[in-house]
Amino acid sequence: MDKFMEQLLDNAPDAILISDKEGMIRFWNRGAELLFGHTASEAVGQSLDLIIPENLRARHWEGYRRVMASGETKYKTGLLSSPGLRKDGSKISLEFSMVLLRDDAGAMQGCASILRDVTTHWQKEKELREQLTSCEKKLAAAMSYVA
Repeated sequence: MDKFMEQLLDNAPDAILISDKEGMIRFWNRGAELLFGHTASEAVGQSLDLIIPENLRARHWEGYRRVMASGETKYKTGLLSSPGLRKDGSKISLEFSMVLLRDDAGAMQGCASILRDVTTHWQKEKELREQLTSCEKKLAAAMSYVA
């Protein structure tokens, strides 16, 4: 890998990770260390279960195995959203994109993901939805009082 590509991958503020077709982590950048709390030496060689909340693992692995077997995903473009798990056990809201990785013959080898913490954004959106619901209820109550 040339030095510029290495700098890009290592120093990107977003988490960048690569997993093989069995779901083992093979690359973990500094952004992933900051986001999830695991060092590269702790993460590389571990299962993706390291960052997937336990209640979502069965669904994740069903989809992951299907994509690795077929080489196809409906998530070729756009962002995916999912909860993630930090080293301290706290959950975070993630948005991420993924790229399927193939060898020279076209056989699936794994995938790369670029992830970002959007927890604060999701919390603000939730608060705004709750405020809107509260305002709608107050308006409905006021309208029924007037009628």
